[in-house]
Amino acid sequence: MDRFRMIFQYFQSNSESVMNGICGLLALGSVKMYTSFDFSCPCLPQYNMAYGLGIMFIPPVILFLCGLILNRQSLVMLEEWRRPAGRRKKDLAVIRYMCSSIMQRAMVAPVVWIIVTLLDGKCLICAFSGSVDPEKFVGFANVSTVQVQQLLAKVPCRDDELMRNNTSRKAVSRYLRCWSQALGWSILLILIIAAFLARWLRPCFNQATLLQARHWSNYIDIEQKIFEETCCEHSRLFAHKCILHFFESMRQEIKLHSFSLPGEGEEAEGEQNLLQGITDQDQVNKLLKTWYYEKPPLDVSQAHQRHFLVQERSSLPCTDNTSTHSRFPQHTDV
Repeated sequence: MDRFRMIFQYFQSNSESVMNGICGLLALGSVKMYTSFDFSCPCLPQYNMAYGLGIMFIPPVILFLCGLILNRQSLVMLEEWRRPAGRRKKDLAVIRYMCSSIMQRAMVAPVVWIIVTLLDGKCLICAFSGSVDPEKFVGFANVSTVQVQQLLAKVPCRDDELMRNNTSRKAVSRYLRCWSQALGWSILLILIIAAFLARWLRPCFNQATLLQARHWSNYIDIEQKIFEETCCEHSRLFAHKCILHFFESMRQEIKLHSFSLPGEGEEAEGEQNLLQGITDQDQVNKLLKTWYYEKPPLDVSQAHQRHFLVQERSSLPCTDNTSTHSRFPQHTDV
C-alpha cells in the first residue's frame, strides 16, 4: 500500500507525468480500437471514398478532442489567456509554451491512428480503389467504363461473386496497399526526424526563455491547484461553522434526543485562523471575484511588507495601553 501511495503522490505532484501517461494510454487505446474494429467497405462507387476517408480521419478528430478534454492544462491555459490582466500582467510566451505542449500531447493518439491505418492499408484501398487507372491492369481491358467502375469499387470485397475469379483484384489491392504503407512509413520517418532535430537543436537556441516559460507554466498550474485546495478547505470549515450554528439554534430539541454537541472551544481558534475572517457568502463571492479579476502580483516581498504593516498596526493599541499603565500606576488600598 505504501508503494502505491508513493506512486499516486508522485503522479499527483507531477502533472507532466500524468499527461504523458494519458497520452500513452490514448495511443494504445487507438491501436486496440483499430485492431478490434470490424472494417467492412461498402464496395459501392459513391460510398467507398467517404467511408474509407471517414474511418481514417474521424476517429483521430475524436481522439484529439479527448486528449484536449483529459489534459488539465488546457483549461488552465484558456483561463490564463482569457483572464483580465489586473495587477498581474499576462506573458504570451508562457501561454504559447502551454499551448504547444498541450497540442503535442493531444496529437499523439491521432497520429498513431493514422499511421496504423496507413500501414494496414484497408482504408486507403477502400477509398481509392475506384480512382485506379484500369489500363495498368490486364483484367479490365475488354470491359465497359461503367463495369470497370463497379469492378474497381468491389476490389476491397474479396468474397464478392464478380471479383472472386478476377485476377486483377489482387493486383489492384497490392498496388494500393503498397502506396498506403509507403505513405505511412514516410510520415513516421518524418515525425522521427522532426523529433530528433527538435531534441538535438534545442540547445542551439535561447535556453533562458525556454526555462522561464516552463517554470511559469508549472507555477500557474500549481497555483491553480493550491487555490482549489484552499477553497475546498475553506468550504469545509465554512459548512462546519454553519452546521454548528444550526445545531446551536436547535440545542433544546437536540438535548431531548440525547445528542451531544462538541465543546464551543474545541478547534475554534484553528478554524477561525483558516477561515481568515471570511465568514459570509458575500465575502466569499467578493474574494473569488477579486481572485479572477485582480490576481496578486508575482512579488512575495510585497506580501511580507503588507503582513508586517498589519502586525505593527495590531500592536499599536497594546503599546499605548502598556504606556498608560506604566505612566499611571494603580494604587492599592491599605
